[in-house]
Amino acid sequence: MTGSGWKQCTMGEVATFQRGFDLPATIRQPGNVPVISSAGITGYHNEHKVKGPGVVTGRYGSIGEVFYIEKNFWPLNTALWVNDFHGNDPEFVALLAGTLDLTKLSGKTGVPGVNRNDIHELSVSIPRLAEQKEFVAIVRKWKDAIRLTEHKIACMRRYQKTVVQQLLTGKQRFTRFVKSTATNKTRWLDVPCDWQYPPLAELAASRSKRNRDKQDLPVLSCTKHRGLVDSLEYFGKQVFSKDLSAYKVVEVNQFAYATNHIEEGSIGYQSQYDAAIVSPMYTVFETNDRISDGYLLLLLKTELYRHIFEVNTSKSVDRRGSLRWDTFSRIHVPLPSLAEQQAIVRLSHVFEQEMSLLQQQLQAYRAQKKGLVTQLLGGKVRLDRSCPPGRKAG
Repeated sequence: MTGSGWKQCTMGEVATFQRGFDLPATIRQPGNVPVISSAGITGYHNEHKVKGPGVVTGRYGSIGEVFYIEKNFWPLNTALWVNDFHGNDPEFVALLAGTLDLTKLSGKTGVPGVNRNDIHELSVSIPRLAEQKEFVAIVRKWKDAIRLTEHKIACMRRYQKTVVQQLLTGKQRFTRFVKSTATNKTRWLDVPCDWQYPPLAELAASRSKRNRDKQDLPVLSCTKHRGLVDSLEYFGKQVFSKDLSAYKVVEVNQFAYATNHIEEGSIGYQSQYDAAIVSPMYTVFETNDRISDGYLLLLLKTELYRHIFEVNTSKSVDRRGSLRWDTFSRIHVPLPSLAEQQAIVRLSHVFEQEMSLLQQQLQAYRAQKKGLVTQLLGGKVRLDRSCPPGRKAG
């Protein structure tokens, strides 16, 4: 279904696509001109090849996404860009191209990638230029809402990181817990005098239970950002051994880290299952009642401790650069009272809840925008020019 008065034509009559240009990273110069590949902006350069506004989509690599660029840019040869809009609104063309299933064109001619001629042959329907501009104005309201929400999330994440890291290291304190403003200087940080600074060996013990009886337990992998995740779900295939008898058991409320990659932040807390298993190369440990698990996880995930792990890994006598328990357990951690630890964790959870709500809002805006574009371009929703600005069309 399309609107009355719409023109039935091919995509080639709406916009002419052209292959992008080579620009090896070795010859790029510092600048503010975006370099666009099939995956979007991948860098910057000091000169442009195309004047904005423009539309770019993938030729090789990431295929299917369409990018609208307002400023001058340099499209790479892995991408296709529009060199003639034939009098159509560029942003409308981007919206229209974004509704096309370009992925099905990949390899159509027997050659990997998308051929611009195949895009040109696709059948489309378009309204007159005035209506195109009205469509764009409406969709921009959703785009603005999406950008604002993304900005809020980014600001919230930066603020959370700053505040929580300062609380974890004693640079900021909850007033009700402060008994002394003096600090003790250590190699890595100044620790408040009313805090302790013990090695991890005093707060936790390693666990090395193996899956000798070959229980059918979930296999977990440790990631930098998400911690422990179900390996099959995360990778979409089996990357672990068929024989799981040597795998280590990690029970609920225990920690596990990738012994060879902890300096990258690969440490997690097992709270999904009563028991699961991890690679024999992982280190598993659990804490005692002197420290909150939530507090310790936040602390060990900071950039400060990632750096401490890196330093200790590079000093390791193990040629593979692993950080085994005997070295890991000698690392000291700042330790406020249990009540102060729990207060820090609660505040972090408040931040996470706020960001979760914003993420839900962001997903809703994106879904609404996608649905709106589909309905507008399908002619299911028409613009009522008799309706005064600011009122809904009937």
